[in-house]
Amino acid sequence: MGINTEREIEANLQIGPTDQGMVRVYVFAGDLEIPMDFEPEEVEEIIEELRSALTTARDVKK
Repeated sequence: MGINTEREIEANLQIGPTDQGMVRVYVFAGDLEIPMDFEPEEVEEIIEELRSALTTARDVKK
């Protein structure tokens, strides 16, 4: 499965700070739960990647 492969899976995403100073990205779909904790610096890198993907996706839509 690649980034462009569509699936009929419904999932929920929650993002928030933890009491340990981390940022948790929590994905859950049915019985599957995936908590992922990131250092603030890692989140800044993720934000940059999301912004880049957003810009590219907008360019494709034009």
